[in-house]
Amino acid sequence: MSENPKSSLENLSDDDVFMSVKELKAYVTHVELAKAKKSIEAQNRADQAKQELLERLRSDKPIDDLRIRSFLLRVKAAAEAGQSQLLMGRFPSELCTDHGRAINMAEPNWPDTLTGLPRQAYLTWKDKLQPLGYKLSALIVDWPEGVPGDVGLYLSW
Repeated sequence: MSENPKSSLENLSDDDVFMSVKELKAYVTHVELAKAKKSIEAQNRADQAKQELLERLRSDKPIDDLRIRSFLLRVKAAAEAGQSQLLMGRFPSELCTDHGRAINMAEPNWPDTLTGLPRQAYLTWKDKLQPLGYKLSALIVDWPEGVPGDVGLYLSW
């Protein structure tokens, strides 16, 4: 619902109402600069968070049995709900040695490009879940600015 124009004008002082064109342009420039500053600050915070995530995901530490068990409970719940696949994990394509190119091209050697925790997830599937009949696939799930963004690893049954 739009605001009543008369009520918003009633809150303005004479100085606000009678701005010169030069003052109005300066005011608009000031407002636009303030918005840009907020946008840059937000982008910087997002970039910092992504770098922190990348550092955590670069770990080569094997996935522990408790985490595997928890994931398998999610798989069971998904199967009971009638699903036949589940997102095993999502990670930035920077964790692939080729930034997701092999995954995007569906090359058979795409697992060789994985590093860190995504590689550990693949190895866990290969060692523990593939022998049980589970399948694993990888897809680029978003394309920021036309380049591969995040990768999704999907477990299916």
